[in-house]
Amino acid sequence: MAMVSIKDVAAHAGVSPGTVSNVLNRPGKVAPATRERVEAAISELGFVRHGSASTLRAGHSRTIGLSVIDIGNPFFTEVAAGVEDVASELGYAVILGNSAGSQDKEERNLRVLAEQRVRGVLITPSGEDPARLDRLREHGISVVLVDHPAHRPDQCAVAVDDVAGGRAAAAHVLARGARTLAYVTGPLTIRQCVERREGAKAAMRAAGLDPGDLRVVETATMTARAGEKAAADLIAGGLPEAVFCANDLLALGVLRALLRSGVRVPEEVALIGYDDIDFAAASTVSLTSMRQPTYQLGRIATELLLDECDNPDTHAHQHIMFQPELVARESTQ
Repeated sequence: MAMVSIKDVAAHAGVSPGTVSNVLNRPGKVAPATRERVEAAISELGFVRHGSASTLRAGHSRTIGLSVIDIGNPFFTEVAAGVEDVASELGYAVILGNSAGSQDKEERNLRVLAEQRVRGVLITPSGEDPARLDRLREHGISVVLVDHPAHRPDQCAVAVDDVAGGRAAAAHVLARGARTLAYVTGPLTIRQCVERREGAKAAMRAAGLDPGDLRVVETATMTARAGEKAAADLIAGGLPEAVFCANDLLALGVLRALLRSGVRVPEEVALIGYDDIDFAAASTVSLTSMRQPTYQLGRIATELLLDECDNPDTHAHQHIMFQPELVARESTQ
């Protein structure tokens, strides 16, 4: 079957091809009755616009990019859901890139997004080098940081206060009597991991403990399997009274290894995670965690991005910082 063209739609609706083009690209310029007639013709004929052609004319496409550190982490899956919902509502598609924490892979992904003429990019950067993001902006591609604060006034960002989250997590277990604390974290090249560690040290200081005594176990990845290996290191070196993990996947791995080794949680070791993913409440011993507004991060970041894309003259850059929320469960009670 031949593809339906704009001319076919115009003939069916009794209008000019230019009117059909306006309905597709500038619907506000078309009278409501005419727009309804054209939209009915589009539906009846099954017309699909030629995305490549419209991209060449406009210089950009109806797509946005989303670059995350680890799509295997349910935290980023939920962020992506918020992004996709808003994009879909506003007629955009989303191209997903997973950097896996690698700046080289992230750079390759961003290059592909630029080649695809995306309208804008949402990114949780894997490092602190802003040069590759500046290059996107130089090519007219808007950029909004997700789960990462901005350090410049002309950049939108939506983030969560990770220092406050780390402080609240550590303070929670210290208030229940723990005096020795370990921090199981992913790579300390990741900003969130560093800031949560600093928050934990601040809580120790406030409790009259030496923050230098915080026992840090760094893992190469932030997965449950990495958490299991970290637990083996903790057991071999003598268990602390409490363990704070930089995300829930690490905490669930630590929990599994501790229970398999006969360690009682929380009687012998209190355990707290971060993100409050669905699995946290459903684990064998329900996991205390720091909850983040993950879906809202994705939604609001996308709203900011598309507002900047569609309204560059009136758009106001915003730096939005959420506060995490402690959700106490069996692993610390």
